Amino acid sequence: MNETRKRHKAPGRADRNGISLFELMDMFPTDKAAEQWLIERRWPNRIACVSCGSVNVQTGAKHRTMPFRCRERGCAKKFSVRTGTVMEASNLGYQTWVFAIYIVTTSIKGVSSMKLHRDLGIGQKAAWFLLHRLREAMTGEDFLFCGPVEADETYVGGLEKNKHKDKRMKAAGGPIGKAIVAGVKDCCSNRVSARVVPDTKAVTLTKLWWPTTPILAQRSSPTRREATCRSPRWATAIQR
Repeated sequence: MNETRKRHKAPGRADRNGISLFELMDMFPTDKAAEQWLIERRWPNRIACVSCGSVNVQTGAKHRTMPFRCRERGCAKKFSVRTGTVMEASNLGYQTWVFAIYIVTTSIKGVSSMKLHRDLGIGQKAAWFLLHRLREAMTGEDFLFCGPVEADETYVGGLEKNKHKDKRMKAAGGPIGKAIVAGVKDCCSNRVSARVVPDTKAVTLTKLWWPTTPILAQRSSPTRREATCRSPRWATAIQR
């Protein structure tokens, strides 16, 4: 019984397969190997121009940072796998970016810029820049939920007694002094899309993502919506 409880509360799961640090080092021993991996992920079929989309591209161009050149007469732009991504205008090597992606995406409780600074052997300012770029890349929400969708809200924040005396609120308890986070979960893929909201009014909950596009309409079809609670606020959102 105790073993089951501990296994349930422990972060992560032992049955999930991942890449070990040794395997990561074998996969990306050099910057060139990391660059080639990124190229294959971005263009799995053929390299295409990031400006006009043409696949008539010259590879191995004699440029220090731009190995590709579009052959189209009206374009002729030089580019690399960095162009148009969060790696653009960065002097950090491809190997550093790949290792940083691994550290950020496999850390259960998040990563600080100081940890990246120590683990990757780069400056703290460069680590801070890299970390914010990766976080920006992970904010993309252009996906559509495929399964039944659950919607709910929660209150996030610490205890008033743990705050500095100047920041404590006179009325303590419940949601006072906490941030409201509302979101939807796809029961099929377990993906979650959430936002911080100012209140839990029906009008707010139905317009979380865009001023004119309700959250549930943005993420799912009306026939695949469900609510985790019987709140009339979410009932209004679902019916819209």
